[in-house]
Amino acid sequence: MNVSNLDIGIIVGYLIAIIALGIFVGFRKNTTTSQLFLSGRSMTWPVIGISLFCANISSIHLVGLAAGGFGDGMPVGNFEWGASFCLIILGLVFAPFYFRSKLSTLPEYVERRYSPTTRTILGIIFILSALLVHIGISLYAGAVLMEKFFGIDVITAIILMAGLSAVYTVLGGLRAVMITNLVQVVILLAGAITLTYLAWQALGEQKGITTYAELKAAASSLSATNGDNISPTVLQGIWNEDGELNKYSWLCVLVGYPILGIWYWCTDQTIVQNVLAAKTEKDGRDGAIFGGFLKILPVFCMVLPGMMAYVLYRDEIGSEKNDTLMVLMEKLLQPGFLGLFAAGLLAALMSTVAAALNSIATLASTDVLKRLKPDTPDKTLVWFGRISAIVVVLLAMAWSTQGGKFPSIFDAINQIPMMFAPAITTIFLGGVFWKRGTKQAAIATMIFNIVVGVLYMTAVLVDHPIFTETSWVAGFVAIPFMLVGGIFFALCLATYIITSLATPAPAEANIKGLVWDTPLAFLKEGKIQGITDPRIMALILLILMAILYSIM
Repeated sequence: MNVSNLDIGIIVGYLIAIIALGIFVGFRKNTTTSQLFLSGRSMTWPVIGISLFCANISSIHLVGLAAGGFGDGMPVGNFEWGASFCLIILGLVFAPFYFRSKLSTLPEYVERRYSPTTRTILGIIFILSALLVHIGISLYAGAVLMEKFFGIDVITAIILMAGLSAVYTVLGGLRAVMITNLVQVVILLAGAITLTYLAWQALGEQKGITTYAELKAAASSLSATNGDNISPTVLQGIWNEDGELNKYSWLCVLVGYPILGIWYWCTDQTIVQNVLAAKTEKDGRDGAIFGGFLKILPVFCMVLPGMMAYVLYRDEIGSEKNDTLMVLMEKLLQPGFLGLFAAGLLAALMSTVAAALNSIATLASTDVLKRLKPDTPDKTLVWFGRISAIVVVLLAMAWSTQGGKFPSIFDAINQIPMMFAPAITTIFLGGVFWKRGTKQAAIATMIFNIVVGVLYMTAVLVDHPIFTETSWVAGFVAIPFMLVGGIFFALCLATYIITSLATPAPAEANIKGLVWDTPLAFLKEGKIQGITDPRIMALILLILMAILYSIM
């Protein structure tokens, strides 16, 4: 791809400015763990909502969603719209307990609800998930993107991206991440919306398509003619024309996404640390739901352009679905705008990596060092967290070089969590809704999921006769991973319930303030305070989502 000097200047100028801003707003005030890792608990709901949005959107999502729109159509959008429902759950169900407990990390909640051992296991899982998914695979995706844009080899690109992200994270902390996100989201959305607009203009000029109905009809016709499996609607049927299960069917989404979604949006330190940094409980709850409104946008400006590219440039892109975004940029963006969007891609990547690094620093200092040495001074905890972030980013850089061994990047970021997401979702839901859930049940559930999850991922990735030639193993691996997640969740839930009933119930005093009294208590707590009440905002979001699903 040819990149002009103007584009290069925009990209370099942006990187210098954003790193300088992050260091300025963060480092000079980060003298305690609360300031470094939770921004002094001073964030208001708009900043929280935007930061939740930015922490999730990275180059891996931009490339993956466009490629998904090209290869599968609109059902890929369920990964974005499903997040809106999960953020409602975060705001209404989980955030009140998190905020009232004044947590620094989510394993702290697990320790209070279950036991110190549960906290230790969960902390290790969180660090590994951040290393493997949030940082490692994201760095690989960004490196591939930069290689195609600028001809930089993958290893050099990984080092560059990791270094830039680490600098302002280690020096600036969460305040740097959250404040710079305000700048980055503008650049990111400006680039994505501009590209969507230009793609729509190209459809009219090249194909005579002027309405969404015409676009859906054109995509369906082209898919049928070429034997592809493109769905122009968000909700896809269970079976394709060959009698095989669609991996993003409505059934797969209904069964599998809540498991991934609750783990990611409601229990993952990288995401929830934004809510923990809230100035007030209402800011935390409103910020989560505001993030749900923002998650509506990517379907229109990241997934839809992929389906537009299918109609416009199917023959040119061919089987290289991951090139969809780059082809759109090359075909539609003029010099200057190309640099703007490339800067947005870099911004998105840095946001995700930086948020993950900050969460790891928090976990390492709070859940490891402080537990081993309770009297450790705050300044020592801060520096230990920073050093831990540097060590983890080095490990993630090494791991990211293996990213090409996965079947696809999008599959990797969703399949890897199946090793632990069902168990974490189970113990958190059981923790807040069922007083009978015990510490033994939480530990047994996590260990069970890790064992079966590792076996599953080994069967998926390792080309060995014991996996490929054993019929029942090969058949299980062929099941869409979203349904596999549902199976694992059912097994984890059974493990949790059976173990809880077989072990002594926790003392009422030990779980007071950590469990809802009844399943619907979160809806009845306190009087409704007008339209800005989190429950009213959640209702408005649900109505909006129902309308969108009915027309898309």
